[in-house]
Amino acid sequence: MSPVSAAARGPAARPGRAAFRAGWQRGLIELRQSFTNGADLVAHFLWPVLLLAVLLFLRDRESGADGIPFATFALPGIFGMNIAMGMVAMSQILTADREDGTLLRARATPYGVRGFITGKVVSVGGGLLADLAILLVPGLFLVDGLAVDGTGDRFTLLWALVLGMLATLPVGAVLGSLAGSARAQGLVQLPVLGMIAISGIFHPVTALPEWLQWTAQATPVYWLGLAMRSVFLPDEAAAAEIDGSWRLWEAAGVLGLWAALGLLVAPVVLRRTARRESGSNVAERRERALRRTL
Repeated sequence: MSPVSAAARGPAARPGRAAFRAGWQRGLIELRQSFTNGADLVAHFLWPVLLLAVLLFLRDRESGADGIPFATFALPGIFGMNIAMGMVAMSQILTADREDGTLLRARATPYGVRGFITGKVVSVGGGLLADLAILLVPGLFLVDGLAVDGTGDRFTLLWALVLGMLATLPVGAVLGSLAGSARAQGLVQLPVLGMIAISGIFHPVTALPEWLQWTAQATPVYWLGLAMRSVFLPDEAAAAEIDGSWRLWEAAGVLGLWAALGLLVAPVVLRRTARRESGSNVAERRERALRRTL
């Protein structure tokens, strides 16, 4: 084989790797910008501060789990909820990028939609991890009864974070592709808020009717909260859970199933959405937005 033909085949043989590298760099730039922009910086810190303030105010309230205060029970679940809210963040970002033509312009760049989506996963996922750290570090000092003991808990925390983001970010990408406009985001958030309400984040899910318990177990939010509680709460706290155990194998299985389905469906939906985008569609959406502001 001649050197010319080998060189010509080299980049073409690795388009996925090149798209990932381009998307990774784009995502890091967007993530860095979110921590240098005033409005984004406030958003990163405001939500954790408000949550911690509420938990401290309600720290002496009973949680429904024997002997565990409300703040101690709720904070690990809130860590899981924070990751699950990536669905909403990803959906909002993709909807905004569709409306302002960013997605359309991405089609004309090297590695196109694949690099674009990789960048969004990196920026949104990195932002979620940063928000989690902002909430986690002071939370461990301010809320009593939380601890990460041993290698097993650290490993559970790691796989729960990875599987949690893989299970929720693709769902957010699909929702963002299907949302007709930024105004439709309110409808997108309703099912996510519904999942949070029944997921046992703020009270034991065993206090709910049985049919709601089954519904909660079909969502990734419940299993994220359960995995996080297993990491930070003592073993005896599992008595308040379904079957009186943490059920980590089931948690990993359900989150893995959501991740597999999302990774299969999201690229198909996103490619179709990108193909439907055109300059006339973007102009029409801008005109409708201008009419609403007048």
